Amino acid sequence: MSTFAGKVVVITGAGSGIGRALALDLAGRGAKLALSDMDDIGLAETVEKVRALGAEVKSDHLNVTEREAVLDYAEAVAQHFGKVNQVYNNAGIAYHGDVEVTPFKDIERIVDVDFWGVVNGTKAFLPHVIASGDGHIVNVSSLFGILAMPSQAAYNAAKFAVRGFSEALRLEMMIAKHPVKVTVIHPGGIKTAIARNSTVAEGHDQKTVAEFFDRKLAKTTPEKAAEVILKGVEKGKGRVLIGSDAIALDLLTRVTGSKYQNVIARVATRVMPKPS
Repeated sequence: MSTFAGKVVVITGAGSGIGRALALDLAGRGAKLALSDMDDIGLAETVEKVRALGAEVKSDHLNVTEREAVLDYAEAVAQHFGKVNQVYNNAGIAYHGDVEVTPFKDIERIVDVDFWGVVNGTKAFLPHVIASGDGHIVNVSSLFGILAMPSQAAYNAAKFAVRGFSEALRLEMMIAKHPVKVTVIHPGGIKTAIARNSTVAEGHDQKTVAEFFDRKLAKTTPEKAAEVILKGVEKGKGRVLIGSDAIALDLLTRVTGSKYQNVIARVATRVMPKPS
């Protein structure tokens, strides 16, 4: 019997990528699913696939930056299923642009979705997850929540914040002896549409940036990512690295400290897309 069987699982950003892969994997393991996304078409496709696997599903359009909507959503999910066991705060967006030319509004937008979306989802569902008696909060950070990259300052800021928030929450759950585990996820390059759907600063070509990510960086399938995430959740791990790139670069930062930045700067100068 799967350890996920009968568990009520919430997944944001379930319309594609890792979110969809998690939904499909968990459906096959007997979980009950509350799925949400801003992409109604993608979400409907995910719902159709998980229902074909026999899963019970609640599907909702949700903007994770709208705090009151997320709070209401948490209450609705808990009322619908009677409990909430696991929450996967997965929704996220990407941006490419140097700090010097990035407008404040673009930094705020990335932080609103990628950090505050995680905070909103965590805070809204945490009382229900604690009450379940067998809870788990899973927050998706990034490899870029472990090391910095040029043109990724906004994304780095949000994903580093997710890491710190999640690790502090894990400690709090331990100290309070609540029946809740917390896991932060650090994917490397995953073969999803996040780069193709990203925005860029003025002077950068979005298509060129997306093609660079897809060709050079995206190495791991969403299905493999979901498999690794769920294995980490089963083991109660505090941190899960996804992909050989994440494992290697995490090791680089541990061994070299801040000197990893010298390596990244040299490589980025040679291979990263240049602004026009």
